[in-house]
Amino acid sequence: MAVPANDAAPAAVDATGRPPAHVAIIMDGNGRWAQRRKLPRIRGHREGAERLREIVEECARFGIKFLTVFAFSTENWKRSTEEVNGLMTLFRLYARSEADALVSNGARFRFIGDLAELDTSLVNQILELEKRTKGGNRLELTVAVNYGARRELARAARMVAERVAAGELQPSEIDEETLNSHLYTSRLPDPDLIIRTSGEHRLSNFMLWQSAYSEFEFVDDLWPEFTTEKFRAVLARYGHRNRRFGAAGG
Repeated sequence: MAVPANDAAPAAVDATGRPPAHVAIIMDGNGRWAQRRKLPRIRGHREGAERLREIVEECARFGIKFLTVFAFSTENWKRSTEEVNGLMTLFRLYARSEADALVSNGARFRFIGDLAELDTSLVNQILELEKRTKGGNRLELTVAVNYGARRELARAARMVAERVAAGELQPSEIDEETLNSHLYTSRLPDPDLIIRTSGEHRLSNFMLWQSAYSEFEFVDDLWPEFTTEKFRAVLARYGHRNRRFGAAGG
């Protein structure tokens, strides 16, 4: 469903009077949601995909420019073959079914993660979805699949080392921006707000570098239970945060 550009939304701003430019979400709890209902775990992931569709629309409504979601980590390959295969199938279905809605919402789809371990057909669908939505300028949706922050940092360090070895860069020239420019997320601003569902209080190898000054919200709801109303409540609480970025408090 497309969201009208002038659709009013409740205020959700920080002390500067601006909404968060970048919201990142660790979408946790799909499997537990299904198990509590004696359903296959993949059913929980399907419900989670429905919540993502709603949150994408809500971000477009609020004027949030960047939404990044953690869909599948480098550690998730340890799950059962049945669940992993089901998730890969769901990613393919999402890439096909959501293209029209993303275009209608003015959303641009981006991928971060290691493509090398993904099936060729899924990689092709990801690339096609990125191509089809490249004109979107209202919201940038970044989906992290086969992503791990430690692997991302090691990859960036290796790329910098290769530049030094090639004589393109002097060690004395390496600074924070050098490393940042070699991360998957180099085109994105750091997240203003990171949300994790399911009651867990950890990052689980997600955006370790980028989250240095992010605000955090850990909510008890499992991801399929995280409605747009609950998302609005989180944004309202964010609006009361005083973000000092290391400066003295007022």
